[in-house]
Amino acid sequence: MGVREGFEELYGAAPEGVWAAPGRVNLIGEYTDFNEGFVMPLALPHTAVAAVSRRTDGVLRLHSADIEGPVVELRVDELEPLTNTSWAAYPAGVVWALRSAGHPVTGADLHLASTVPTGAGLSSSAALEVVTALALNDLYELGLTRPELALLAQRAENDFAGVPCGVMDQTASACCAEGHVLHLDCRDLSIRQVPFDLSAHGLELLVVDSRVKHALGDGAYAERRAGCEEGARQLGVSHLRDVAYEELDSALSRLPDERVRRYVRHVVSDDHRVERVIALLDAGDVRAIGPILTDGHVSLRDDLRISCPELDLVVDAANAAGALGARMTGGGFGGSAVVLVESADVDTVTKAVTEAFAAAGHTAPRVFPAVPSAGARRLS
Repeated sequence: MGVREGFEELYGAAPEGVWAAPGRVNLIGEYTDFNEGFVMPLALPHTAVAAVSRRTDGVLRLHSADIEGPVVELRVDELEPLTNTSWAAYPAGVVWALRSAGHPVTGADLHLASTVPTGAGLSSSAALEVVTALALNDLYELGLTRPELALLAQRAENDFAGVPCGVMDQTASACCAEGHVLHLDCRDLSIRQVPFDLSAHGLELLVVDSRVKHALGDGAYAERRAGCEEGARQLGVSHLRDVAYEELDSALSRLPDERVRRYVRHVVSDDHRVERVIALLDAGDVRAIGPILTDGHVSLRDDLRISCPELDLVVDAANAAGALGARMTGGGFGGSAVVLVESADVDTVTKAVTEAFAAAGHTAPRVFPAVPSAGARRLS
């Protein structure tokens, strides 16, 4: 049953419209967004889809086709941050963020369904937030731009749901373009769509979901964010974005704490990796980004220490089987990796990773191509 039919069955009337917003995978630039650095996400074909209608009585009704349970009924004037820990916190948080910003949202009925894998580091929560924000922006004629919707969705996740993420996930979901990777400057939120037609080069980007679930609200993400902020403070800059790569060794020598030193080294070097990838894509030398992906993984594993044995195994097995490069992607502690491969080697690399997981006694990973897809949009 589609979301339109599900909406009618739940609420007894047709929705005013149906919207979609995608999950994302990040090609390069991890934990750089809240440091006002650079990231390069692309939207996936997997989306959260919402059928939505306005209400004028202050009631917000939420239902998910993917999660067992009744309709969640809330009042928009009683929404309070950090009081809801279920999936409903994400769309409810968007309503709260819109109203907090002065937008006259007087209630809504939503029915949601998502094909974005949860807990895989592919931004299933951002997809829920952005699809809700876009639908309400259209229905209430709020006139907000895509970047503005992304910021409101981020506020919903930070302040309402309590996850201190940067703005990359929501911006990717709201702003990505089909056939492109998004170069986002997280300081001024300027974006550039960079052509990323892998098939024209005989390449594929695979997503390998390790099936190790992660939850970013558990403190590890916040601890690293705090460590990065401490590093910036000790170096006398507002954000680690302001530490030039050429001055990294000098900066590190001024940091007494080994943990903070590792975090700073990762962030500054990953910003540099984004710049190198951009230059190679602009030059049409797509294959050459492979080793940079692997370098990024080593940094995430050894300096930021957010990888896990399963993600390390994906990278090692894929590269040993002929991949051009691979890295974990997303918040870490589980989730997914990206693997750049020659199209002719997809089956070989997939088989190698799957067999390595079986030999280690891990649950079989889920492998699928990352096809650069469109951002959020109205379907009907």
